[in-house]
Amino acid sequence: MDLLVEGVGHLYGRMRALERIDLTVKAGEILALVGPSGCGKSTLLGIMGGILRPSEGKVALRGAPARRSLNPFTYVFQDFALLPWRTVAGNVALALEHHRLNAAERAERVGAVLARTKLAEFAEAYPRQLSGGMRQRVGIARALVVEPEILFMDEPLSALDAQTRELLIEDFIALWEGTGAAAVHVTHNLAEAIRLADRIVILSRRPGRVREIVPVAVPRAERASGAAAAELAALERQLWEHIRTEAREAERERIDD
Repeated sequence: MDLLVEGVGHLYGRMRALERIDLTVKAGEILALVGPSGCGKSTLLGIMGGILRPSEGKVALRGAPARRSLNPFTYVFQDFALLPWRTVAGNVALALEHHRLNAAERAERVGAVLARTKLAEFAEAYPRQLSGGMRQRVGIARALVVEPEILFMDEPLSALDAQTRELLIEDFIALWEGTGAAAVHVTHNLAEAIRLADRIVILSRRPGRVREIVPVAVPRAERASGAAAAELAALERQLWEHIRTEAREAERERIDD
């Protein structure tokens, strides 16, 4: 299933957040959204995922979801968004409660995704008993349990320390490659975008427009190797050159309603 963004613009009162966005998220790819602070990355993600209605333009789907997909879109958030009174299994099962599944079907899906995310031994633990990385792993499991066609990730790793973030990137790649789903990933971290994405969309300062779409040519499996370090570092410098001047200007921008 492809997702098509056609002529999307968005206003908050008199402030124009996005203008003339045209994008295609291809089935099975990871697309990263980067750009200066306030350029509309999270707004665009919300529009793509159906949380926000655009002021202009439209979002459309091309193709049909797989038979086992209960929800074509699902989110992983920065703040984990776990219910503290529910166990790990209970938080994952929350995503299934509005679907017509019997108890055995729900248990099968929850058990399978906990095994895939290496959370099975923590099924009865509560969020307060887990590290930040493990809590975010629960958020990923909850997103995957409905077998989505497109996974929307709004800076899901930004609250984690560098070591935990690196481990979770490796885990996410392994998990994602087994799903066949597409993913759209918002991040301020250019190195993170390069590690994960097939293509990186650079948005301009507000109002956000597509300034550049940069493919990542190095195969994902080779990006953690020393052999690829120089090429990836050059790509990160290229991305920063696109963003740097507008990032400075965005920092000094006045926000009026």
